[in-house]
Amino acid sequence: MTSNTFKSPVYNVTAVPFEKIVPNTYNPNNVAPPEMKLLYDSIREDGYTMPIVCYYSPKQDIYAIVDGFHRWRVMKEYPDIYEREHGMMPVTVIDKPLANRMASTIRHNRARGSHDVDLMSNIVKELHELGRSDAWISKHLGMDKDEILRLKQISGLAALFKDVNFGQAWKPVEAPEKESK
Repeated sequence: MTSNTFKSPVYNVTAVPFEKIVPNTYNPNNVAPPEMKLLYDSIREDGYTMPIVCYYSPKQDIYAIVDGFHRWRVMKEYPDIYEREHGMMPVTVIDKPLANRMASTIRHNRARGSHDVDLMSNIVKELHELGRSDAWISKHLGMDKDEILRLKQISGLAALFKDVNFGQAWKPVEAPEKESK
């Protein structure tokens, strides 16, 4: 394949009926419930901004997922998304043998990386400075209260803790005074 003839699949996004799309049997990726909820919120608020990647089997007339299983799951598990999208999913197709599709799945999973803790801490700090509450941050960034607290601790700014109620589990006890003779 030369660079002059190659065309990235993303230039051929097509709407495919949900019922023609099937998960693969080899994806090791797992998404925790809070991140699945965040993915649902993202798709509900922003729509599908990225197509799923599939292999098309003309013999079976199905699309096997290479990447995007969790985006597919959102449509499967949330009727509001299915209805809004009229039962259609944005799909790009790659035509590769199974071993190459498996490698593609792993590359897609691993290429996503992870969030840099210091950058996330700065984002929480900036949102706080913009007047956003912990509840707002939790809802829109998909973080629980403990994660927000940890990110605030990393930034080290006392102002971020002004609304935090600290428990009274530990109180210093004064030592009894010695009697003088």
